[in-house]
Amino acid sequence: QLQASGGGLVQAGGSLRVSCAASGRTFGRYALGWFRQAPGKEREFVAAISGSGGITRYADSVKGRFTISRDNAKNTVYLQMNSLKPEDTAVYYCAAGGLGGDIRLYDYWGQGTQVTVSS
Repeated sequence: QLQASGGGLVQAGGSLRVSCAASGRTFGRYALGWFRQAPGKEREFVAAISGSGGITRYADSVKGRFTISRDNAKNTVYLQMNSLKPEDTAVYYCAAGGLGGDIRLYDYWGQGTQVTVSS
């Protein structure tokens, strides 16, 4: 089970960190990803991290602004979002099972947390 949290309202240029806590003793075996979905748009890949944390991948739209990390001792994955833009506004979902942008790689999904960036 994945539980996302930390969303909120922030002004453009600001920062926000969202978290995703997972249950289960095999957390460290899974690659994890963040996706987002804006109203009227398809869900899109944001970032992913390998089970050990040694490999990360990002969508071009967030490279240099967002950082994905994980703490396997706490069964938690984070997405630090800096220099936020209004176009980053979306519901952010964490997912487990894949390391990449193909949504079909991911087997488990959290419920999402809303991030709103005001201009």
